[in-house]
Amino acid sequence: MGAGAGLSVVAARRLPRRSYTPAVARIEIPDGPGAPGRRVFGLRPEMAGTVTDMIDAVYHRSKLPATEREVARLRVAQLNDCSACSTARAQSMLDAGVTDDDYGHLDDWRTWPGYTERQRLAIEYAERFTVDHQGLDDEFYARLHAHFADDEILDLSLCLAIWLGLGRVLAVLQVEQRTGVMSDL
Repeated sequence: MGAGAGLSVVAARRLPRRSYTPAVARIEIPDGPGAPGRRVFGLRPEMAGTVTDMIDAVYHRSKLPATEREVARLRVAQLNDCSACSTARAQSMLDAGVTDDDYGHLDDWRTWPGYTERQRLAIEYAERFTVDHQGLDDEFYARLHAHFADDEILDLSLCLAIWLGLGRVLAVLQVEQRTGVMSDL
């Protein structure tokens, strides 16, 4: 299978997206400082540390360059249909050199000349991981292995899992998130 193979089959099976405005969260968000997407975990303080550790791992312990991680994160956010996540920018990513162009060309990631091959593969992996994980085949992994070491593939896979999972939690509970530049995560 070539790049993006299997996605049209998945897209054809997807239900149409519902149009709603997440004006009210489906659960009560605790009051306090910070974004609702952070405060919500105060409902389960016994688990909040794990969530914080996962976010910290993605932003501060990944060995992958910020530009590769961030374009993958943004693709997951787009596919999760999270407008807040799609527009959010972490200050640490901007400080690490992620540019408006890196954010602005996700729709033409296959052809935009500003992306490196590793960025393209990170975006493709994010897309396929999110919408067709069972379609990730030996051909794709051969292409991935040509540019990433095994520990980097695991690193990116864990980042994708964290973004997908936490993004879906916030999306299904309709927890409002802040857009724009966020403090260092």
